[in-house]
Amino acid sequence: MRIAVTGSIATDHLMTFPGRFADQLVADQLHTVSLSFLVDNLDVRRGGVGPNICFGMGQLGGNPILVGAAGYDFDEYRAWLDRHGVDTGSVRISEVLHTARFVCTTDKDHNQIGSFYTGAMSEARLIELKAVADRVGGLDLVLIGADDPEAMLRHTEECRTRGIPFAADFSQQIARMDGEEIRTLLDGATYLFSNEYEKGLIESKTGWTEEEILGRVGHRVTTLGSRGVRIERVGEPAIEVGCPEEEAKVDPTGVGDAFRAGFLTGLQWGVSLERAAQVGCMLATLVIETLGTQEYTLRRANFMDRFTKAYGHEAAAEVRAHLA
Repeated sequence: MRIAVTGSIATDHLMTFPGRFADQLVADQLHTVSLSFLVDNLDVRRGGVGPNICFGMGQLGGNPILVGAAGYDFDEYRAWLDRHGVDTGSVRISEVLHTARFVCTTDKDHNQIGSFYTGAMSEARLIELKAVADRVGGLDLVLIGADDPEAMLRHTEECRTRGIPFAADFSQQIARMDGEEIRTLLDGATYLFSNEYEKGLIESKTGWTEEEILGRVGHRVTTLGSRGVRIERVGEPAIEVGCPEEEAKVDPTGVGDAFRAGFLTGLQWGVSLERAAQVGCMLATLVIETLGTQEYTLRRANFMDRFTKAYGHEAAAEVRAHLA
């Protein structure tokens, strides 16, 4: 089963300021702010929903195909992904723009000042999925993740036109989308991914009820934070899967991407929806225990020990056959 993952490709440049932003602001001069903060640390992390999901799939042996746009500074990031089992042959490289970048400074009170540079991500709308499918011998599923909005619309329409099953996953872009865009992107999706808050936002913006949305998608997959995930289908009882026990809660960034990586890899293996969700929850647990979205290491023996403890020997035996 060949799965392509479309989505933003970005790097995060995270800095820490040892003081307080508020102490540097003059109340009657806020209309003409000009400040520079001497920071203590700079942490450059690989990110973007597309690579985050693909990295997790690669860790599980899923051989995902990354589809997105990056800048001429992408070489090092590409090498990292290639080493971790990701097919980067369909990443468009801009000749003039840098890879998308989030630059953020955090003060001692955890206030943040950040900027997001779209950069090469805007060129994702120029990517044709047919070229991707031709290169790899066809596509069985395309996950359409948060990306350039025009790219998301183009990929969705192309999947419909060419009869390629797709998964709708708006995540960060849902805040800027209107109801018509969301209706267009989810209608006919084989899978619709969201968290609980996004679920409510989708219903509010589209004006569709839970039942109406469920009737327009094959599966509705809703992550529930520490309570795990719920999968719904028309005419079938809901599947609910809990999370394994955490060893630490370090950083929640990228947890949703990791769940999707595990779930999609489970679909590639051909296991049940419940089992795929369990793999997703286990991988998400590894991410929440790690600082950074692609900094965790999947040690298979440890993964299976913890998976067995959470979901039992029968489930573990089925997953072990594929993970090995």
